[in-house]
Amino acid sequence: MESYKSEFIEFMVESDVLKFGDFTLKSGRKSPFFMNAGAYVTGSQLTRLGEYYAKAIHNAYGDDFDVLFGPAYKGIPLAVITAEAFYKLYGKEIKYCSNRKEEKDHGADMGSLLGYKIKDGDRVVMIEDVTTSGKSMEETVPIVRAQGDVEIVGLMVSLNRQEVGLSGDKSKSALDEVAETYGFKTGAIVSMDEVVEHLWNRECQGKVVIDDEMKSRIDAYYKEYGVQ
Repeated sequence: MESYKSEFIEFMVESDVLKFGDFTLKSGRKSPFFMNAGAYVTGSQLTRLGEYYAKAIHNAYGDDFDVLFGPAYKGIPLAVITAEAFYKLYGKEIKYCSNRKEEKDHGADMGSLLGYKIKDGDRVVMIEDVTTSGKSMEETVPIVRAQGDVEIVGLMVSLNRQEVGLSGDKSKSALDEVAETYGFKTGAIVSMDEVVEHLWNRECQGKVVIDDEMKSRIDAYYKEYGVQ
């Protein structure tokens, strides 16, 4: 495992973003873990988060792209901090863009986009916090492709939960289905397999967050909802 991955896993726990316990997901599933990217709230946390995203994107897609698109609302700060980190780490100017929930009809920046206005020929990397089912792409992909003759290079999320996608096919994760459905690559800073591998019976912040009991609960969850 690359060093930035293990650092990011511990960073999620330290930031109280990745929690283990008893949670009910939006889907109604009962999960032994939960990720809340909204818990990144300080300047130092956001700086580090942007750097982890930038490293993962550079590792997966290189730097041959023009725009980072972060869908409203959580994707907006993700695109901003990652564009900043990409310049800091790799010296490449990447523009950020997001959609508006409500189209702006006044001022100098009217329209449905926030930030850079995507145009013909642009190569775009989309960025999200986490994809559980892949359903969010049904809205995001058409928004990007409606801007003109653009190429979506790929999607990057922070955590691949490795759960079954919308089709229910247990041989494919939600990210696998997104790649297959829309024809672009998908990636994550870390996968849940990597999280478990790194944290199982390892002390983090003075405690073990995945002991043998929690590992058994996670295994049972993935037996029901995970990719086989």
